[in-house]
Amino acid sequence: MFTVSSALTDLDLHLFNEGTHGRLYRKLGAHSINPRPDSGVRFAIWAPAAESVSVIGSFNQWKPNVHPLSAKGSSGIWEGTAEKAQKGDLYKFHVVPRGGVARFDKTDPFSFFTEQPPKTASIIWNLDYSWGDGEWMHGRGERTTRSKPVSIYEVHLGSWKRVAGEGHRSLSYREAAAQLSDYVKDTGFTHVEFLPLMEHPFFGSWGYQTTGYFAPSSYYGTPQDLMFLIDTLHRNGIGVILDWVPSHFPTDPHSLGEFDGTHLYEHADPRQGVHPDWNSYVFNYGRHEVRSFLLSSAIFWLDLYHADGLRVDAVASMLYRDYSRKDGEWIPHPTGGREDTDAIDFLRRLNETVYQEYPDVQMIAEESTAWPAVSHPTNTGGLGFGYKWDMGWMNDTLRYFSQDPVHRKHHHPKLTFRQLYSHSENFVLPLSHDEVTHGKGSLLGKMPGDDWQKFANLRLLLAWQFAQPGKKLLFMGGEIGQRSEWNHDGSIEWPLLQHAPHAGIGKWVRDLNRIYVTSPALHALDCDPAGFEWIECNDASSSVLAFLRRSADPGETVLAAFNFTPVVRTSFRVGVPFEGAWQETLNSDSTLYGGSGHGNMGQVTAMALPSHGRPFSVVLALPPLAAIFLSAPVPEHAPVR
Repeated sequence: MFTVSSALTDLDLHLFNEGTHGRLYRKLGAHSINPRPDSGVRFAIWAPAAESVSVIGSFNQWKPNVHPLSAKGSSGIWEGTAEKAQKGDLYKFHVVPRGGVARFDKTDPFSFFTEQPPKTASIIWNLDYSWGDGEWMHGRGERTTRSKPVSIYEVHLGSWKRVAGEGHRSLSYREAAAQLSDYVKDTGFTHVEFLPLMEHPFFGSWGYQTTGYFAPSSYYGTPQDLMFLIDTLHRNGIGVILDWVPSHFPTDPHSLGEFDGTHLYEHADPRQGVHPDWNSYVFNYGRHEVRSFLLSSAIFWLDLYHADGLRVDAVASMLYRDYSRKDGEWIPHPTGGREDTDAIDFLRRLNETVYQEYPDVQMIAEESTAWPAVSHPTNTGGLGFGYKWDMGWMNDTLRYFSQDPVHRKHHHPKLTFRQLYSHSENFVLPLSHDEVTHGKGSLLGKMPGDDWQKFANLRLLLAWQFAQPGKKLLFMGGEIGQRSEWNHDGSIEWPLLQHAPHAGIGKWVRDLNRIYVTSPALHALDCDPAGFEWIECNDASSSVLAFLRRSADPGETVLAAFNFTPVVRTSFRVGVPFEGAWQETLNSDSTLYGGSGHGNMGQVTAMALPSHGRPFSVVLALPPLAAIFLSAPVPEHAPVR
């Protein structure tokens, strides 16, 4: 039983103080002494600057003198036992700072469960659960490797779907399990990525103001309820990525800030310790015990919740001391640089530890700058992540698509520039929640033109994303062409699916996922330059682009062609490497998706007429504001390039 914990050993203290303890959740916090429910609970907490610490709770009428904790040598850890405490009891730590008159009650940083906000007490809990995802766990390492298709559906659980007639409340973890699994299977995504499900006091922070680094959000149920949700997704062949926030934490008085009367988890100097964008505390990555805390949090979600990966939020804000700060508002490194070497060392140690212990998961960085080698191994100077979000692709692409088609020829490099760096990292191409909030409008709302053109442009945008090298991520609502900007207090606009244009977007996303997953040419070499080859990238005047995607097998080749204007181009010749019939496998202008029905009647034939430096060519009909995918004939010999 996990919650039965042995006492802290000298080795635990050594690893904790060294910054390398990755299993603190087995030692600190609240743990049953033995399997009997009435045997009492052992408490342990780190508060080195405290004069005294006691545990208070519903089992002792919240009186601070009933269950005092004892200092464990000079480790800074306090521990003790409450014989009458049991599962379900509420508790906090009553901290008296050394030499001070102030005293305060703190939520347990290692608690497994807490009261639902705005209440703030920790709850004594166990993490027993009978998992049924053995088949998934045994083979999951094959599902997120660079040669496999990874198509991520990003979800904010609280606003994915609401319950009508019950105050429009969010679905619980258990209520969402079957509905979300069925929906994701139907739409063809391979993974779900949840915005942070760790406990957070302010619902409007979407989980990014984390207070419970070892507790799932009680908004949606118990720890076992979240395990059931993840278990259900796994049983349905769907991976789970959890958003995780080691970059900052909120200043709520019950939480980590000034935990023992000193700046324990955060830097004391606000030029390092307060994040100007979010008015939150910044972790002190140079403090070894803080590194152990964060390392243990990451391992915790992989270990006990079977997460298949962590998306690490706001990595850029960790790497730079001057991130979002003006001159005079930050402290340079002692050597004069702007890099935060403590944070860099922590990230490298984090990734090394995770991949050593869980080689079948992925660590994904949200990193928005040109920091080199984010997804390269640490032994070659990289940060050690498995993937990095390509924020440059996202920004350039959305800026291009916001242009009226008549002006797009002047912005052509925004689409072609990426191939200069597209294989410098292992990329995920994100169309995430950040692009559909704070006044940015929905994806559909960003598209220019009348309603028909908006939908055509959105289908074209999604085709461009799925054809590009890199793994895919789409935030909920984008797959049905939601009209309104995302509102965390509402729900996806599901009734829109009653209307043909929105249903067409849904069908288009299903078919994009299907061909992406089933065609090795579109995913096997996502992270290898050999998987991409330009055919036409210079025709800015026509706003047309065409390229090949390849797999390691010469017979697996897909031609993707894009027309970014509403002008039908009936005789557009492009060079191809193979002779014979090329099958038109997808056409975003099909009437099935709400298009006008222009296309190539299912196939085109490549003739021995050289073009674009290739020995053969095809003549394509390029529909308006549309993309077409064509599969190559199986060659009898190696391809000619």
